[in-house]
Amino acid sequence: MGWFRRTDGPPPVVAVLDRHGEGAVGAAALLSAGRVLTCAHVVNEALGLPPMSAARPSDEVLQVGFDRHTVRIAAQVEVWVPPRHDAVAWQGDLCVLRLTEPAPASARPVVWTEMAEGQSLRAWHGCGEPITFADTVLKLLDGRVGYLDGQLSGAAIGPGFSGGPLWTDAGDSAAGLVVGRLGGPDAPAHPADTLRRAWALPWQTVREQLCAAGAGDIVDDCHALRATPPEDPLAAELCALLRSLLPEPAVRAEHARRLATELGLVAPQDGTAPTTEELAALLLTHHRALPTLSESLQTAGPYGARPEQLTALLGTGRAVEAAGLLSHGEHAFLARQLRRVVRADPTLPARAAREALRYTPLPSALCTARLPISALGAVIADLEEYQDGGSVPAGTSRVPALVHLVEFIAAATGDQVGEELRNWSERVCARLGVHPAARDQRRADAARWTLTQTPAVVRLLARLTRTEPTGEGTERAERFRCRLWQQHADGTVRRLETTAGDAPLTPGQVGAVIREGAERSGEGLPAVDIEVDRAGLHLPVDEWDAGSPNEFVPSLPLGASFPLMLRCPEMSRRVPRRETEHRRRWGDGHGRALVIDPSCADGRQVAALLGSTHRDANQVVLHGPPALRAQLLDLCLALGVPVVLWDREAEGHDHAHRLEPLSPTGLLHGLPFRVHRFRAAALPDPTGLARPSLVWEDSAWQSLAGADREPRLTDPDAPRPHSDEGVRSP
Repeated sequence: MGWFRRTDGPPPVVAVLDRHGEGAVGAAALLSAGRVLTCAHVVNEALGLPPMSAARPSDEVLQVGFDRHTVRIAAQVEVWVPPRHDAVAWQGDLCVLRLTEPAPASARPVVWTEMAEGQSLRAWHGCGEPITFADTVLKLLDGRVGYLDGQLSGAAIGPGFSGGPLWTDAGDSAAGLVVGRLGGPDAPAHPADTLRRAWALPWQTVREQLCAAGAGDIVDDCHALRATPPEDPLAAELCALLRSLLPEPAVRAEHARRLATELGLVAPQDGTAPTTEELAALLLTHHRALPTLSESLQTAGPYGARPEQLTALLGTGRAVEAAGLLSHGEHAFLARQLRRVVRADPTLPARAAREALRYTPLPSALCTARLPISALGAVIADLEEYQDGGSVPAGTSRVPALVHLVEFIAAATGDQVGEELRNWSERVCARLGVHPAARDQRRADAARWTLTQTPAVVRLLARLTRTEPTGEGTERAERFRCRLWQQHADGTVRRLETTAGDAPLTPGQVGAVIREGAERSGEGLPAVDIEVDRAGLHLPVDEWDAGSPNEFVPSLPLGASFPLMLRCPEMSRRVPRRETEHRRRWGDGHGRALVIDPSCADGRQVAALLGSTHRDANQVVLHGPPALRAQLLDLCLALGVPVVLWDREAEGHDHAHRLEPLSPTGLLHGLPFRVHRFRAAALPDPTGLARPSLVWEDSAWQSLAGADREPRLTDPDAPRPHSDEGVRSP
């Protein structure tokens, strides 16, 4: 791209892991937060199948690795284009994998560009180590296949590279996928003649074959550089606007350096400036570049531009597909604040959207009761395309639907988060030329709406106390007293009286009481915490029948009805420093897992690991025989580990694979909801499947010291609370 270049260092490498999740059999390209693209033969190898097998894998689950395999996410085949034999290089060989949860924020979707002869390209091995890069050049583009030659120095493309993107020398886009290398004793091209020759599928071939396979919608969602025709009128218009706004090279260079920093690019520090053509090309091809530049122009002091001077640039920007509404800074700030809102009350965005955007098509995630944090990015992107349709002063810009929604969320949130959202709204409206009167009208509507709202219930806690069994012989059954509390989105907690009172209840009766408590918690689906003693940690509470709410709806187990977790305050009473260790380990709420495998022989070894190499681990995945698991469960809780996951029915380490569909070492905040979905999906036939139990004691948890004390609770994905973040304590 000339003046603008990608930042130093390798791009985030995505890996397709082998059946044991230990090593990379190949690489992959991140298409979006929920999909990766790789070669079909890589998927076959990961599943232990012949590489050229044409049969589509049905329900098999693979592991996809991010951040050098520190984050592993389960995936299943969504689109299958089988490999097809050819004379030398085979055809087809594409597979789109659907992730069970969003990729980590550190992994950016690939931006694609068309492959052309003479391009210098770079690939990385699936292990993700920077030293494994291999440089090559596209020597021949033969129909649907590109042939690559590497120099005799440095690494060569080989096993483990297949399925990975081929990055251009600018480092900001990829031109296709590595497929394989030529050579073999029976091949027309012998290794002695083709030391560094490989072949690839160009992006234009990938695009064509995915569309032919019925995945055109996936292609439409991919990020691709816009091919600029020689006589592109939009590019010419942008160049003219940039010449009028930034006629001085020094000023243009200053804004271009700011823009490069925001976009994650490198700008030269030699005093040169980009040409207006280079700057226009960047605005046409890079997401959020144009609004980011307009923000820089507005906030640059005496060298800046007044909002009215930016009207033409922003108007042209509406025709630029890559532009977007928000700058990089505005988008990052909004996403950060909305994550805090959703963690405190997942029902608020949907409730606010139904009122604020009555005549705007809502994203599907806002049509459900609880907004998953993973859907925030898609919600913001969808709403950026709309204005709210309300009245504005003549000659002024319309109010974006996103701003209207944020005003309602801010009014309902209150406190510092609400104030920061209102400040964000004012900054965005000022940049876009929205009249303050139009913004204030939406703000007043939001204030009136909040007066009619009551705080939603986001969590239900059930404290179980075991009583003496009743009945005789085979009728003799365990009984429990069950007391309930509700936590509201505003942080308040109140005791919930039940019809059962303090009477001893059977497991089925306990399930019905919890279901009834959830039904009294409003329209959302509250998460359910079950507080038990040490022995209660081994109860299959998630399998207790919740009863039927009416004659038409069948009864379901508690674990299939709600996100259900266990807590054990007894350990804090017996281990004095446990809560101190617990707070330290929870830290920022990001997952740091220890997986118990056959190398962990006993409790002494696990204690040593948790006190040394895994001293900051806040999650343990327990495998092994039942007696060892029980011992290690007590050990982990005593050492302050907040999150422990295990399979109650596992007989030994050979059953470790049964937890793989839950992505146990994936993003931590989504683990309770992955467990919930797994339990619901396992209902038809649980034979041979895991029976997961999950202890979840987040940073705001504390034990109940007495029967009249109210618990302090948060959502499972809540981070460690600070003075300006998290759910307020009651």
